[in-house]
Amino acid sequence: MHRVPIRLENVGIAVRDLDAAIAFFTDLGLTLLGRDTVNGEWTDTAVGLDGNHARVAMLQTPDGGGRLELFQHISPDPIETEPTRPNEIGMHRVAFSVDDIDEALEVAARHGCHPLRGVATYQDVYRLTYLRGPSGIIVMLAQELNRG
Repeated sequence: MHRVPIRLENVGIAVRDLDAAIAFFTDLGLTLLGRDTVNGEWTDTAVGLDGNHARVAMLQTPDGGGRLELFQHISPDPIETEPTRPNEIGMHRVAFSVDDIDEALEVAARHGCHPLRGVATYQDVYRLTYLRGPSGIIVMLAQELNRG
């Protein structure tokens, strides 16, 4: 069987406030690679949405292996929905490995973002938590224990 060469480019997340989302993710340690405003026939075609006009930002993890594309729609009007719950079908969270989960949670708290329930330990291998980030995004933070 022939396999198509493939690699993950980025994860796109629609946000209510682009500047607030950038501040949250850069404070967690991601790097802002660039910002732009996009519209026109090419973006209508690519996205499949007539009149697509959005502010976008690309962020990257410090190791260069992961990217987030955040976008705030100008038109058509953004549609508010209930925040995704962890058991809903479909894409619902973005996960990050951190060196110190307590420090990462302090950063998140400065943005008004707190764990949904608390920090759990999985088989003495990871400490991890889900928190509600900007625009209701579920963000998982995981710290590998006994790394060394």
